[in-house]
Amino acid sequence: MRRRVIVLIATAVAGAAALYFFFGRAPAPHYVTVPVTKQDVSRIIIATGAVNPVVTVQVGSYVSGVIQSLACDFNTKVQAGQRCAKIDPRPYQETVDQAKASLDTADAQKRKDQASLEQAKIIYGRDQGLLAQGAVSQESIDEDRSTYEQAVAQVRLDEATIEQRRAALEAAQVNLDYTDIVSPVNGTVVSRNVDVGQTVAASFQTPTLFLIAQDLTQMQVDTNVSETDVGLAQVGQRATFTVEAYPDRTFVGKVVQVRQAPITVQNVVTYNVVIGVDNRELLLFPGMTANVRVLVDERKDVATIPSQALRFDPKGVHASAEGGSNGDGNGGKGDGTRVYVLRDGRPQAVKVSIGVDDGTRAEVTGGELAVGDPVIVEQRGGRNGGETAARSPFRF
Repeated sequence: MRRRVIVLIATAVAGAAALYFFFGRAPAPHYVTVPVTKQDVSRIIIATGAVNPVVTVQVGSYVSGVIQSLACDFNTKVQAGQRCAKIDPRPYQETVDQAKASLDTADAQKRKDQASLEQAKIIYGRDQGLLAQGAVSQESIDEDRSTYEQAVAQVRLDEATIEQRRAALEAAQVNLDYTDIVSPVNGTVVSRNVDVGQTVAASFQTPTLFLIAQDLTQMQVDTNVSETDVGLAQVGQRATFTVEAYPDRTFVGKVVQVRQAPITVQNVVTYNVVIGVDNRELLLFPGMTANVRVLVDERKDVATIPSQALRFDPKGVHASAEGGSNGDGNGGKGDGTRVYVLRDGRPQAVKVSIGVDDGTRAEVTGGELAVGDPVIVEQRGGRNGGETAARSPFRF
């Protein structure tokens, strides 16, 4: 009986050992490689923005009133000085008429006072001659002089009043002229914010009645570029963008301005990089959303490796190259960057110099890599691999 128990125990131990042997050991690591190839690589800034006319003029109203008529609508082509709307002019015409009447009254008063001045001058001169003959007293002469000087002052006052009435008439005429809402530039009406019969109130803030784009054949894209990328943007760089209206077409422009005014939204700082684009086909409309790619740097037909290879670091694997891994697992640029090449089934660290990196592939500018070398980008299996090794259900 005892011998039988010993045999059963030995059999169980042997079975458990067999299970551990087959299931408990981690499989050999498998390395995913990508060969070094020659490709074009470029560094770009990705941003979104809106298509806008280069020059947009807001046409408002200087005076208040009821819109009497409209001569412009959406997409109307206008010339400078062309009337687009008319505000009811009757209240302002009444003001002009009153100002004219006041001016005429002041002018008539001046003519009356000039006649009094002439009379006072004659009397003053005549009495001066009679004074020498002793016919009038000195007191009469003094009164005549006073009357004459008052008449002169009254005429000057009348002249000042006339100037005041004339200024009031001109101001009333200006307000009357402003009842004609005219276009200040040649262009196209892209927005109309008023209808006939609507009351325009210009007391506190000038209302915008029309939005006129001066030239729709030249457009610009106002993009929001993050503060981490704006330092790479420069005037003259080539830019491409797409809009949802034409998903299969790519529009080409160039950077015409990098504005230094920050735009802060929820503590996120961006800057406006302006892209100029030719719109002679009039395909682009104001307000369209554009997905922009600004070309910062470009290399043609150069040796490249996947950017993922710069971040690969086989932990626990001893590389055969001198110095091993750079230790940070982030790749980087310049001398001292290392990637791993699969040689004889084992990863070997290789020094490289990196140039332009577009986030997907990186340019190899120097080092010990050759076109066709299998660069490791991922490790699967093994004790430190990306896949979990199968383990025995028994633990010892």
